[in-house]
Amino acid sequence: MPDLIDDSTGERLSVEDYVRDFDQRFADAEGHESWKLERKQHFRQPGNASWDAFSAGEWGKALQLIEGKREQLDELAKEDESRGITLFRVRVVAEPIVPYLQWELHSLRLRSECGERIRVVPPEQVAEFEDEEELPELLTVGDDTVYKILYDEDGVLEGAVRFIDRTTATRCADFIEKIYANGEELAEYFDRRVAPLDPPRVPT
Repeated sequence: MPDLIDDSTGERLSVEDYVRDFDQRFADAEGHESWKLERKQHFRQPGNASWDAFSAGEWGKALQLIEGKREQLDELAKEDESRGITLFRVRVVAEPIVPYLQWELHSLRLRSECGERIRVVPPEQVAEFEDEEELPELLTVGDDTVYKILYDEDGVLEGAVRFIDRTTATRCADFIEKIYANGEELAEYFDRRVAPLDPPRVPT
């Protein structure tokens, strides 16, 4: 893995502290880009109504609940645009697409339609950076903050390690941007590889 971050220089945050810290810093991120890298193929999001429906095998309801967020995401996108904030995301997608990721890609398609700039890359495109372990889940905010987002063995969010350092933030943003530059636009990937899929069979 590239020398992006040094865990010893970061501060571990609980889920509550991470969410609160992110909200505060994002509120002060006017005029900056935010870059996110998602590598894991499976997460669990208990408490998310659409994910709960998906995990219960209610695929149609899960999609309806995703679509129900359109107005809220449109308003947030307008607010971000007025503040000069641009959101970029790289989503690593392995095929065949696992059920969780099929659900998430529907959610991400809505986000992209509401203004988030999202591209998809295959695992092969980041393999050169993963000699010993997979790339971490990373999120940059403002010009000096990076979060390494942490999950437990079941894929449930358990907090983050926060790094406050402009050099580290720039290095991580530049790294994600280079991967993004070679990615496929989410809308194109979705139409080509996700839309034709049958509803996923959720493991019991």
